[in-house]
Amino acid sequence: MASPASPLNSGAPPLRPGMAALGERFYASVAPAPLPTPHWVAHSHALARELGLSEEWLRSDEALHTFTGNRLLTTAPPRASVYSGHQFGHWAGQLGDGRALMLGELDTPVGVQEVQLKGAGPTPFSRMGDGRAVLRSSIREFLCSEAMHALGIPTTRALCITGSPQGVRRETLETAAVVTRTAPSFIRFGHFEHFSHSGQHTELRRLADHVIDHFYPHCRDAVAGQPANPYAALLAAVTGRTAELLAQWQAVGFCHGVMNTDNMSVLGLTLDYGPFQFMDGFNPGHVCNHTDTSGRYAYNRQPQVAHWNLFCLGQALLPLLDSTDQAMAALEPYQTLFPQALNRRMAAKLGWATAPEHSPTATRAPENAALPLVDAALTLLARERVDHTLFWWRLTQWVLASQTHGSGTAPAEQAHGQLRDLFMDRAGLDNWINQYQEQTIHTNKATAANLMLKNNPKYVLRNHLGQAVIERAQRGDMGGVTDLLAVLQAPFAEHPAHEAWAGLPPDWAAHIEISCSS
Repeated sequence: MASPASPLNSGAPPLRPGMAALGERFYASVAPAPLPTPHWVAHSHALARELGLSEEWLRSDEALHTFTGNRLLTTAPPRASVYSGHQFGHWAGQLGDGRALMLGELDTPVGVQEVQLKGAGPTPFSRMGDGRAVLRSSIREFLCSEAMHALGIPTTRALCITGSPQGVRRETLETAAVVTRTAPSFIRFGHFEHFSHSGQHTELRRLADHVIDHFYPHCRDAVAGQPANPYAALLAAVTGRTAELLAQWQAVGFCHGVMNTDNMSVLGLTLDYGPFQFMDGFNPGHVCNHTDTSGRYAYNRQPQVAHWNLFCLGQALLPLLDSTDQAMAALEPYQTLFPQALNRRMAAKLGWATAPEHSPTATRAPENAALPLVDAALTLLARERVDHTLFWWRLTQWVLASQTHGSGTAPAEQAHGQLRDLFMDRAGLDNWINQYQEQTIHTNKATAANLMLKNNPKYVLRNHLGQAVIERAQRGDMGGVTDLLAVLQAPFAEHPAHEAWAGLPPDWAAHIEISCSS
């Protein structure tokens, strides 16, 4: 096993200690707990290129031991961050990085990125936990982080996974793994809650100033000639980003599963992949987390939970604001911003352009014009639990075939038939299609098809696909992870060798249970 103090090769990325500017109250310095005989599970070479990392170094033994926590890239030890939060609607008090360690910050072509190890051993915030991650959950986080990025949804990223034969006890005995993940910042709503609820208002201000200076500098701008309260502006900016993020989740059928305030990113990123799921059969009340017995984080409740979490952030920022009314004014736009953002996303799935940056030849749907048609479609899907991803993909294929070959042609009729095959109530679908055609009669079909092809993925990380490659990896075959990653990184493209991955899930997929240990 490599020594934690091993010297570095020239190809190693020049990391510098993270969180140093915030001060020691924000973190604990922690030495990772080494793992025996580590091995590679998977790499995201796309992310490595974006970060400017050397492929040669990334495949080296030094990189393997670095990203397992057996060797350090800086003289300063990694750091675990302290935060607090609300979990399942209840104040949980102090939390923190119980199994995440920041190796440091890296200057990259896409800006400064924090580099974290998840699963590298216990920290002072582990709360009696072992600080480890298992291969199963690590593969899920790795794949979903990169899949969400490819879908255009803001997210933390995942660079690689390493594994080890060391046993880790969860529901059963599993093997250990470490995910290396990156983000401009992993600061959460819970960081603000921690310093506010503990009365550390100097640190609260320092944290808010850090976030503003690095990520929201416009929050210091004056408004209408009057000095702005930068912290109210920060709350408003986070509100806007959160509204956009939730619209993207809902449009693609993504369920997070654990929307606690400590899992909410202040940058509007999808953070902490545990019991997530892309829905198969559409069910508005679907609960993807087996341990969420109250259904708090059901798919259709995610938007309102996000708003509730923003209220928690607003409450945490009150010591820096001029009044409670100022906080409410910063939060109120969510009620408008979220439905507007969702309408734009759903209109694009229909092939309608609602924003001026789209082609002038596209149909311009006025605000909320798509909602009745979308609501009608989702009602049809919910009635029969029709597959969400397949419906939108086959609708896209029908519009594309009609545009390419003409309505009524054999390819268009074939695509139409494949769409109808998803439904038992075909008369209901036909009625909806007639409404859709009537409302899009003046649409430039080429523009509509192009827009739909960019917004209706053919491939998403379905639970059964993840489970299949996890089981292969548990048998020692890591090739399935690499193959699935390649498809998920191009979710709107055709992958003839993996056509089956775009089909209906098998019956056994409905019995997969995912929980907070996932």
